[in-house]
Amino acid sequence: MSNDFKFSVNSIAFDENYQPADSTRATTNFANLARGESRQQNLRNALTMINNRFNAMANWDNPNANRYSVELEIISVDLDINTDAERFPTIEILKTYIVDHKTRQRIEGIVGNNFSSYVRDYDFSVLLLEHNKGKAGFSVPENFGELHGKLFKSFVQSDAYKQNFAKLPVICLSVSDNKTYHQTENQHPILGVEYLPNESSLTEQYFKKMGLKVRYFMPPGSVAPLAFFFFGDLLNDYTNLELISTISTMESFQKIYRPEIYNANASAGKCYKPDLQNADHSVTHIVYDREERSQLAKKQGKFAEDVFIKPYQDILEQWSANYA
Repeated sequence: MSNDFKFSVNSIAFDENYQPADSTRATTNFANLARGESRQQNLRNALTMINNRFNAMANWDNPNANRYSVELEIISVDLDINTDAERFPTIEILKTYIVDHKTRQRIEGIVGNNFSSYVRDYDFSVLLLEHNKGKAGFSVPENFGELHGKLFKSFVQSDAYKQNFAKLPVICLSVSDNKTYHQTENQHPILGVEYLPNESSLTEQYFKKMGLKVRYFMPPGSVAPLAFFFFGDLLNDYTNLELISTISTMESFQKIYRPEIYNANASAGKCYKPDLQNADHSVTHIVYDREERSQLAKKQGKFAEDVFIKPYQDILEQWSANYA
Protein backbone atom coordinates (compact mmCIF):
# COMPACT_ATOMS: atom_id res chain seq x y z
CA MET A 1 0.00 0.00 0.00
CA SER A 2 1.38 3.35 -1.07
CA ASN A 3 1.51 6.17 1.43
CA ASP A 4 -0.59 8.22 -0.99
CA PHE A 5 -3.89 7.30 -2.58
CA LYS A 6 -4.46 8.45 -6.13
CA PHE A 7 -7.15 11.02 -6.86
CA SER A 8 -8.96 11.96 -10.04
CA VAL A 9 -10.53 15.39 -10.57
CA ASN A 10 -13.58 16.14 -12.72
CA SER A 11 -15.54 19.35 -13.14
CA ILE A 12 -18.95 20.46 -14.35
CA ALA A 13 -20.30 23.97 -14.81
CA PHE A 14 -22.73 25.21 -12.18
CA ASP A 15 -25.12 27.32 -14.23
CA GLU A 16 -28.85 27.48 -14.86
CA ASN A 17 -28.65 24.23 -16.89
CA TYR A 18 -26.83 22.29 -14.17
CA GLN A 19 -27.97 18.71 -13.58
CA PRO A 20 -26.48 16.88 -10.56
CA ALA A 21 -24.41 13.81 -11.42
CA ASP A 22 -25.50 10.41 -10.10
CA SER A 23 -22.56 10.38 -7.67
CA THR A 24 -23.30 13.86 -6.27
CA ARG A 25 -24.38 13.95 -2.64
CA ALA A 26 -28.07 14.83 -2.68
CA THR A 27 -27.56 17.07 0.35
CA THR A 28 -24.82 19.04 -1.39
CA ASN A 29 -26.17 22.56 -1.29
CA PHE A 30 -25.98 23.33 -4.98
CA ALA A 31 -27.53 19.94 -5.84
CA ASN A 32 -30.46 20.68 -3.55
CA LEU A 33 -31.20 23.84 -5.56
CA ALA A 34 -31.14 21.95 -8.86
CA ARG A 35 -34.06 19.63 -8.17
CA GLY A 36 -37.83 19.95 -8.47
CA GLU A 37 -40.11 22.15 -10.51
CA SER A 38 -38.29 25.36 -9.54
CA ARG A 39 -34.82 24.08 -10.38
CA GLN A 40 -33.95 26.41 -13.28
CA GLN A 41 -35.42 29.49 -11.63
CA ASN A 42 -33.60 28.57 -8.40
CA LEU A 43 -30.29 28.38 -10.22
CA ARG A 44 -30.88 31.57 -12.20
CA ASN A 45 -31.83 33.51 -9.07
CA ALA A 46 -28.87 32.18 -7.09
CA LEU A 47 -26.41 33.17 -9.81
CA THR A 48 -27.97 36.63 -10.04
CA MET A 49 -27.54 37.06 -6.28
CA ILE A 50 -23.87 36.08 -6.56
CA ASN A 51 -23.17 38.48 -9.44
CA ASN A 52 -24.96 41.38 -7.76
CA ARG A 53 -23.06 40.84 -4.51
CA PHE A 54 -19.74 40.60 -6.35
CA ASN A 55 -20.28 43.90 -8.17
CA ALA A 56 -21.43 45.61 -4.98
CA MET A 57 -18.14 44.65 -3.30
CA ALA A 58 -15.88 45.21 -6.33
CA ASN A 59 -17.17 48.74 -6.79
CA TRP A 60 -13.98 50.51 -7.91
CA ASP A 61 -13.95 51.39 -11.64
CA ASN A 62 -17.39 49.80 -11.76
CA PRO A 63 -19.88 52.71 -11.85
CA ASN A 64 -22.80 50.69 -13.26
CA ALA A 65 -22.24 47.71 -10.95
CA ASN A 66 -22.13 45.30 -13.87
CA ARG A 67 -18.46 44.98 -14.76
CA TYR A 68 -18.07 41.45 -13.39
CA SER A 69 -19.82 38.12 -13.36
CA VAL A 70 -18.90 34.94 -11.51
CA GLU A 71 -18.68 31.53 -13.13
CA LEU A 72 -18.71 28.43 -10.96
CA GLU A 73 -17.45 24.91 -11.48
CA ILE A 74 -18.32 21.96 -9.27
CA ILE A 75 -15.15 19.98 -8.67
CA SER A 76 -15.68 16.26 -7.94
CA VAL A 77 -12.79 14.31 -6.48
CA ASP A 78 -12.75 10.51 -6.70
CA LEU A 79 -10.40 8.31 -4.70
CA ASP A 80 -8.86 5.35 -6.53
CA ILE A 81 -9.21 2.71 -3.86
CA ASN A 82 -7.22 -0.12 -5.44
CA THR A 83 -5.80 -1.44 -8.69
CA ASP A 84 -9.20 -2.77 -9.80
CA ALA A 85 -10.20 0.74 -10.86
CA GLU A 86 -12.73 1.06 -8.05
CA ARG A 87 -13.39 4.67 -7.18
CA PHE A 88 -15.16 6.36 -4.31
CA PRO A 89 -16.63 9.91 -4.63
CA THR A 90 -14.61 11.51 -1.87
CA ILE A 91 -14.97 15.30 -2.03
CA GLU A 92 -16.98 17.96 -3.85
CA ILE A 93 -15.90 21.59 -3.78
CA LEU A 94 -16.55 24.73 -5.84
CA LYS A 95 -14.17 26.67 -8.06
CA THR A 96 -14.82 30.33 -8.88
CA TYR A 97 -13.87 32.28 -11.97
CA ILE A 98 -14.30 36.03 -12.41
CA VAL A 99 -15.28 37.37 -15.82
CA ASP A 100 -14.22 41.00 -16.31
CA HIS A 101 -16.47 42.31 -19.07
CA LYS A 102 -14.43 45.51 -19.36
CA THR A 103 -11.09 43.84 -20.09
CA ARG A 104 -12.64 40.60 -21.44
CA GLN A 105 -10.54 38.54 -19.08
CA ARG A 106 -11.54 35.33 -17.30
CA ILE A 107 -9.69 35.36 -14.00
CA GLU A 108 -9.14 32.25 -11.91
CA GLY A 109 -10.73 32.55 -8.48
CA ILE A 110 -10.55 30.37 -5.38
CA VAL A 111 -11.15 26.62 -5.11
CA GLY A 112 -12.90 25.25 -2.04
CA ASN A 113 -15.76 27.53 -1.03
CA ASN A 114 -18.47 24.94 -0.41
CA PHE A 115 -17.30 21.58 0.97
CA SER A 116 -19.09 18.25 0.70
CA SER A 117 -17.89 14.82 1.75
CA TYR A 118 -19.51 11.40 2.16
CA VAL A 119 -16.97 10.49 4.85
CA ARG A 120 -17.90 13.61 6.82
CA ASP A 121 -21.55 12.53 6.55
CA TYR A 122 -20.51 9.18 7.99
CA ASP A 123 -18.53 10.75 10.83
CA PHE A 124 -21.26 13.18 11.93
CA SER A 125 -24.48 11.39 10.98
CA VAL A 126 -23.58 7.77 11.71
CA LEU A 127 -20.44 7.35 13.86
CA LEU A 128 -21.07 10.30 16.20
CA LEU A 129 -24.76 9.47 16.68
CA GLU A 130 -24.09 5.78 17.37
CA HIS A 131 -21.28 6.66 19.78
CA ASN A 132 -23.60 8.86 21.85
CA LYS A 133 -26.74 6.71 21.64
CA GLY A 134 -28.18 6.08 25.10
CA LYS A 135 -25.49 8.12 26.88
CA ALA A 136 -26.28 10.88 29.37
CA GLY A 137 -23.50 13.18 28.20
CA PHE A 138 -22.05 14.04 24.81
CA SER A 139 -18.59 12.81 23.81
CA VAL A 140 -16.55 12.34 20.66
CA PRO A 141 -15.18 8.95 19.54
CA GLU A 142 -11.44 8.37 19.70
CA ASN A 143 -9.68 9.41 16.49
CA PHE A 144 -12.83 11.18 15.30
CA GLY A 145 -12.11 12.82 11.94
CA GLU A 146 -8.59 11.38 11.62
CA LEU A 147 -9.22 9.39 8.43
CA HIS A 148 -11.18 12.20 6.81
CA GLY A 149 -8.52 14.75 7.69
CA LYS A 150 -5.74 12.63 6.24
CA LEU A 151 -7.70 11.95 3.05
CA PHE A 152 -8.21 15.68 2.55
CA LYS A 153 -4.57 16.56 3.24
CA SER A 154 -3.47 13.77 0.90
CA PHE A 155 -5.63 15.24 -1.86
CA VAL A 156 -4.30 18.78 -1.38
CA GLN A 157 -0.73 17.43 -1.49
CA SER A 158 -1.42 15.24 -4.53
CA ASP A 159 -0.27 15.71 -8.11
CA ALA A 160 -3.95 15.81 -9.13
CA TYR A 161 -4.48 18.91 -6.98
CA LYS A 162 -1.30 20.66 -8.11
CA GLN A 163 -2.09 20.02 -11.78
CA ASN A 164 -5.56 21.52 -11.51
CA PHE A 165 -5.31 24.37 -8.99
CA ALA A 166 -2.84 27.22 -8.60
CA LYS A 167 -3.50 28.06 -4.94
CA LEU A 168 -4.48 26.28 -1.75
CA PRO A 169 -8.21 25.98 -1.00
CA VAL A 170 -10.38 28.24 1.13
CA ILE A 171 -13.62 26.83 2.52
CA CYS A 172 -16.32 29.26 3.65
CA LEU A 173 -19.04 28.08 6.03
CA SER A 174 -21.73 29.45 8.30
CA VAL A 175 -21.00 30.39 11.89
CA SER A 176 -22.27 28.05 14.60
CA ASP A 177 -25.52 28.89 16.35
CA ASN A 178 -24.07 27.27 19.51
CA LYS A 179 -21.28 29.83 19.90
CA THR A 180 -21.01 33.52 20.75
CA TYR A 181 -18.76 35.73 18.60
CA HIS A 182 -17.04 38.91 19.79
CA GLN A 183 -16.02 41.69 17.42
CA THR A 184 -12.34 42.67 17.42
CA GLU A 185 -10.55 45.84 16.32
CA ASN A 186 -9.02 44.04 13.34
CA GLN A 187 -10.50 45.02 9.99
CA HIS A 188 -9.66 44.01 6.43
CA PRO A 189 -10.85 46.07 3.42
CA ILE A 190 -12.50 43.05 1.75
CA LEU A 191 -13.03 40.46 4.48
CA GLY A 192 -14.31 43.11 6.86
CA VAL A 193 -14.40 43.06 10.65
CA GLU A 194 -12.92 40.07 12.42
CA TYR A 195 -14.80 38.19 15.15
CA LEU A 196 -13.54 35.68 17.70
CA PRO A 197 -15.66 32.79 19.06
CA ASN A 198 -16.05 32.24 22.79
CA GLU A 199 -14.91 28.63 22.39
CA SER A 200 -13.82 26.12 19.78
CA SER A 201 -16.52 24.12 17.99
CA LEU A 202 -16.53 20.48 16.90
CA THR A 203 -16.49 21.70 13.29
CA GLU A 204 -13.34 23.74 14.00
CA GLN A 205 -11.66 20.70 15.55
CA TYR A 206 -12.74 18.53 12.62
CA PHE A 207 -11.36 20.94 10.04
CA LYS A 208 -8.16 21.33 12.05
CA LYS A 209 -7.53 17.64 11.41
CA MET A 210 -7.80 18.51 7.70
CA GLY A 211 -4.87 20.91 8.24
CA LEU A 212 -7.05 24.02 8.11
CA LYS A 213 -7.04 27.09 10.32
CA VAL A 214 -10.14 29.24 10.81
CA ARG A 215 -10.90 32.96 11.11
CA TYR A 216 -14.25 34.72 11.26
CA PHE A 217 -14.95 37.91 9.31
CA MET A 218 -18.05 39.95 8.56
CA PRO A 219 -17.49 41.58 5.13
CA PRO A 220 -18.73 45.10 4.38
CA GLY A 221 -22.46 45.01 3.65
CA SER A 222 -22.93 41.66 5.40
CA VAL A 223 -25.10 41.11 8.46
CA ALA A 224 -23.22 38.19 10.06
CA PRO A 225 -19.69 36.81 10.10
CA LEU A 226 -18.60 33.92 7.89
CA ALA A 227 -16.16 31.17 8.86
CA PHE A 228 -13.12 30.98 6.57
CA PHE A 229 -11.08 27.76 6.74
CA PHE A 230 -7.68 28.00 5.04
CA PHE A 231 -4.01 27.08 4.85
CA GLY A 232 -1.29 29.72 4.96
CA ASP A 233 -2.19 33.42 5.23
CA LEU A 234 -5.82 34.20 4.36
CA LEU A 235 -5.32 37.97 4.31
CA ASN A 236 -2.25 38.03 2.05
CA ASP A 237 -2.27 34.89 -0.11
CA TYR A 238 -5.30 35.88 -2.19
CA THR A 239 -6.20 38.92 -4.30
CA ASN A 240 -9.18 41.16 -3.60
CA LEU A 241 -11.12 39.72 -6.53
CA GLU A 242 -10.37 36.16 -5.42
CA LEU A 243 -11.67 36.89 -1.92
CA ILE A 244 -14.74 38.67 -3.27
CA SER A 245 -15.56 35.67 -5.47
CA THR A 246 -15.67 33.44 -2.39
CA ILE A 247 -17.61 35.93 -0.26
CA SER A 248 -20.21 36.68 -2.93
CA THR A 249 -20.72 33.00 -3.71
CA MET A 250 -20.92 31.61 -0.21
CA GLU A 251 -22.79 34.50 1.38
CA SER A 252 -25.43 34.19 -1.35
CA PHE A 253 -25.77 30.47 -0.67
CA GLN A 254 -26.01 31.11 3.07
CA LYS A 255 -28.80 33.66 2.50
CA ILE A 256 -30.71 30.81 0.88
CA TYR A 257 -29.78 28.08 3.38
CA ARG A 258 -29.75 30.08 6.60
CA PRO A 259 -31.76 33.27 6.03
CA GLU A 260 -32.33 33.66 9.79
CA ILE A 261 -28.62 34.44 10.10
CA TYR A 262 -27.41 35.76 6.74
CA ASN A 263 -30.56 37.49 5.52
CA ALA A 264 -31.47 38.96 8.89
CA ASN A 265 -32.86 42.48 8.94
CA ALA A 266 -30.42 43.58 11.65
CA SER A 267 -26.65 43.35 11.49
CA ALA A 268 -24.51 41.48 14.03
CA GLY A 269 -23.32 43.64 16.90
CA LYS A 270 -20.11 43.58 18.88
CA CYS A 271 -21.30 40.50 20.76
CA TYR A 272 -23.13 38.17 18.40
CA LYS A 273 -24.93 34.86 18.92
CA PRO A 274 -26.44 33.41 15.72
CA ASP A 275 -30.10 32.41 16.07
CA LEU A 276 -31.79 29.98 13.70
CA GLN A 277 -35.11 30.90 15.32
CA ASN A 278 -34.73 34.58 14.41
CA ALA A 279 -38.05 35.69 12.90
CA ASP A 280 -36.74 39.10 11.84
CA HIS A 281 -35.32 38.05 8.49
CA SER A 282 -36.17 38.11 4.80
CA VAL A 283 -36.49 35.04 2.60
CA THR A 284 -35.21 34.66 -0.95
CA HIS A 285 -37.36 33.55 -3.88
CA ILE A 286 -35.46 30.28 -3.99
CA VAL A 287 -36.88 26.91 -2.91
CA TYR A 288 -34.64 25.01 -0.48
CA ASP A 289 -35.68 22.04 1.68
CA ARG A 290 -33.56 22.24 4.83
CA GLU A 291 -35.44 19.41 6.60
CA GLU A 292 -34.95 17.03 3.71
CA ARG A 293 -31.25 17.87 3.62
CA SER A 294 -30.90 16.88 7.27
CA GLN A 295 -32.62 13.54 6.67
CA LEU A 296 -30.51 12.74 3.62
CA ALA A 297 -27.24 13.30 5.47
CA LYS A 298 -27.78 10.14 7.50
CA LYS A 299 -28.60 8.10 4.39
CA GLN A 300 -25.42 9.31 2.75
CA GLY A 301 -23.42 8.53 5.85
CA LYS A 302 -24.76 4.98 5.74
CA PHE A 303 -23.83 4.79 2.05
CA ALA A 304 -20.24 5.75 2.91
CA GLU A 305 -20.18 3.14 5.68
CA ASP A 306 -21.55 0.39 3.42
CA VAL A 307 -19.47 0.95 0.29
CA PHE A 308 -16.27 2.54 1.66
CA ILE A 309 -15.64 2.40 5.41
CA LYS A 310 -16.54 -1.24 6.08
CA PRO A 311 -15.41 -2.92 2.83
CA TYR A 312 -12.01 -1.22 2.91
CA GLN A 313 -11.56 -0.94 6.66
CA ASP A 314 -8.24 -2.82 6.78
CA ILE A 315 -6.78 -0.88 3.85
CA LEU A 316 -7.94 2.46 5.29
CA GLU A 317 -6.59 1.71 8.76
CA GLN A 318 -3.22 0.64 7.35
CA TRP A 319 -3.03 3.70 5.10
CA SER A 320 -4.02 6.06 7.92
CA ALA A 321 -1.46 4.54 10.30
CA ASN A 322 1.32 4.99 7.71
CA TYR A 323 0.28 8.44 6.51
CA ALA A 324 2.93 11.02 7.35
